[in-house]
Amino acid sequence: MSESTVSGEEDWQAWVGRKETIHELIAPDRAAALGATLGLEGNRAAGAPLPPGWHWIFFNRVVPRQQLGTDGHPRRGGFLPPVSLPRRMWAGGRLTYHKPLTIGREAERESTIVKVEAKSGRAGKLVFVTVSHSIGCDGALCITEQQDIVYREAAAPGAPAPVAVPAPQDGAWSEEFRPDTVLLFRYSSLTSNGHRIHYDQAYARAEENYPDLVVHGPLTATLLQGFAERHAGKPLKSFEFRGVSPLFVSSAFKLEGKGDASALDLWAGGPNGALAMRAAAEV
Repeated sequence: MSESTVSGEEDWQAWVGRKETIHELIAPDRAAALGATLGLEGNRAAGAPLPPGWHWIFFNRVVPRQQLGTDGHPRRGGFLPPVSLPRRMWAGGRLTYHKPLTIGREAERESTIVKVEAKSGRAGKLVFVTVSHSIGCDGALCITEQQDIVYREAAAPGAPAPVAVPAPQDGAWSEEFRPDTVLLFRYSSLTSNGHRIHYDQAYARAEENYPDLVVHGPLTATLLQGFAERHAGKPLKSFEFRGVSPLFVSSAFKLEGKGDASALDLWAGGPNGALAMRAAAEV
């Protein structure tokens, strides 16, 4: 998509440099609940390492009900800038794993807004917010992460879906994953994510113009990280991902990849061979 930087009535540069710090226990019962939700066996007791991507179920604020917007997200403002565009989604991110978080220990996440940029393209007005996170445990840095959030205009009723980007066809490994409504509900609960596109079908269809409930982008990214470690046989050093198109609860999708002893090319492919997420990992 061709995009150009635009100027408008809203100037978000005052938000650049804002910081937020959250402390949270990496609770064994929460980690065990995510393992059960994903259908994965493993040691989730205190002292065990937290698998990559699982930190996303922690450090999520739960705001009072009266502070929620109609989409189920917290109302605009607070730490993130109060961008008026109605659709908000996690577009991608970049992570470096220095050492695992330890289940059963308290961790700290310091977040900083590093960039806010307004653009315009064929999809209409967009605002991109980049947030940097540093996550530590027991005085040591464990994870550094940059998260890309995009705000978009509302979809026009009946608007055609964007033209699908085909997924690569040369994967060396492949696993099928079939989402269901219970999985989406449980993952929303574990991540304190009230966004209605993941559990309210009528809202997803009528208000955001999706054909069905949407699979969480971080859930797909978490599945790709576990997929990468299983096939590499080594822990991840880094992982970066970009959402390309949504996945829906009504259809199975594939986790696929290829690579050598240190670098992996990964993707999630939806129905009809459409690319949903592209990722790269180092082990």
